[in-house]
Amino acid sequence: MPQSYKKFPEIDSHYDVIAIGSGIGCLSMAALLAREGKKVLVLERHYTAGGFTHVFKRKGYEWDVGIHYIGDVGRPSSAIRRLFDYVTRGKMEWADMGDIYDRVIVGDRKYDFVKGVGNFKEQMKSYFPDEADAIDQYVDLVFEAQKSMGRYYMDKALPKLVSGVIGGQMRKAYLRFADRTTYDVLRELTSNEELIKVLTGQYGDYGLPPKQSSFAMQAAVAKHYFGGGNFPVGGSSRILETIEPVIEEGGGTILVRAEVDEVVVENNRAKGVRLEDGREITADVVVSGAGIANTFGKLVPEELRKKHGMDTQLTKVAPSVSYACLYIGLEGSPDKLQLPKTNFWIYPEDLDHDASVERYRENPDAPFPVVYISFPAAKDPSWSDRYPGRSTIDIITMMSYDTVTEWEGSRWMKRGEEYEARKERMAQRLLEHLFEHLPHLREKVDHYELSSPLTVQHFCNYPQGELYGIDHSPSRFRQKFLQPRTPIKGLYLTGQDIVTCGIGAALFSGLLTASAMTGKNFMKKIFA
Repeated sequence: MPQSYKKFPEIDSHYDVIAIGSGIGCLSMAALLAREGKKVLVLERHYTAGGFTHVFKRKGYEWDVGIHYIGDVGRPSSAIRRLFDYVTRGKMEWADMGDIYDRVIVGDRKYDFVKGVGNFKEQMKSYFPDEADAIDQYVDLVFEAQKSMGRYYMDKALPKLVSGVIGGQMRKAYLRFADRTTYDVLRELTSNEELIKVLTGQYGDYGLPPKQSSFAMQAAVAKHYFGGGNFPVGGSSRILETIEPVIEEGGGTILVRAEVDEVVVENNRAKGVRLEDGREITADVVVSGAGIANTFGKLVPEELRKKHGMDTQLTKVAPSVSYACLYIGLEGSPDKLQLPKTNFWIYPEDLDHDASVERYRENPDAPFPVVYISFPAAKDPSWSDRYPGRSTIDIITMMSYDTVTEWEGSRWMKRGEEYEARKERMAQRLLEHLFEHLPHLREKVDHYELSSPLTVQHFCNYPQGELYGIDHSPSRFRQKFLQPRTPIKGLYLTGQDIVTCGIGAALFSGLLTASAMTGKNFMKKIFA
């Protein structure tokens, strides 16, 4: 049995590294260091490890809470696949979603995103024959932005003095794309608002609509999926199951139900952590994957926050959007229910993305600005062996934290009848979107439950239930403090806030943190 799931796991009083949080950033960092002989303790406040890669089970079903598809792992030579293979010793398996990975639905019009760059372009041109040049230019800009991305992120791992000399030049090319909004870039290519709406139809993967988001983020998501979508065979819990043994090889462990109350600092050097139950564990290095807001706002001693201007830094970034997710269990296998592998992105017909978001923000009863439907049971070839005669579906939409603030401080699953009634109204609205497109499922729903931003806050500790950490506006990419090193010696950061959202970015954040911490060139070691 993996050590992290023993009832009373044995832990030492001192470790080479302590990681706060068990998201993919901390897991990848811990595995990389374990393969270098480092003993890493990963601390998780939740009763199960994995962050947004974990699953939960209810009523004989299983749902993946954060992973709905992953791009670029289908190619063994891709960077993300090679890093996954390195931190899992090649134990992760990936299932291809097929030729159509995303379908953007605007009213009664459907636009398929197909696997392969050439195929994608030709498909888009079939929908917009007068926009062929704009589509070609858009794809070229996506690749140009991604080509310049590597040096920008490599700068984050450089020592401060080295970065001061060459960092500006390393960041310059990428910032040309990051400084501009997605809409501004696309509007220079085309005046066709429907084309812009379709090309940005995956904006839900990072949370900000085109007039607010950085084009660098849009380019990262688009490029990530040009090669198609994939799903972990056996569900996303396989990520933890394959990384954990690597951490244990180095003498490390993952401890659940272990909430960190404070990073212990002496003479401006991190010495370890104090847990909520009062225990102290020491380490040579402490790494926080708990997010910028939690790390600087809660875990660092107040006098040091003020001394190093961390409170001021937090004012320069904003939390990303919060969501509601409806988890559905159905009677019948994916084959019997004819569930697609393709994700559905459903949008209102009357307004552009930004206007739809604003309308919904002002009136929660307005049409949803986006409805995303995923069919995980159909994507996983091992599903029917594990759960015969059953299927699952996830439906996600935006849900402002403001709509649930009156229940702040209440207990999970015990928030009262009014809260449950509000969730039920939203659940029914989302179910109707599903039945509109797949009406034969109406009588097949066996169980459903809705998570709100308070659910995310409870389990993942994000202050406003945000899924993507800090938002991906142009100004975010200008914040130099979003890097592994902090002003406190021996305290490092990892996770989506120092790179971007998404499992691939968070996975690479672990590599950046490990490189910054040790001075080792893990890029060369893994990808050479």
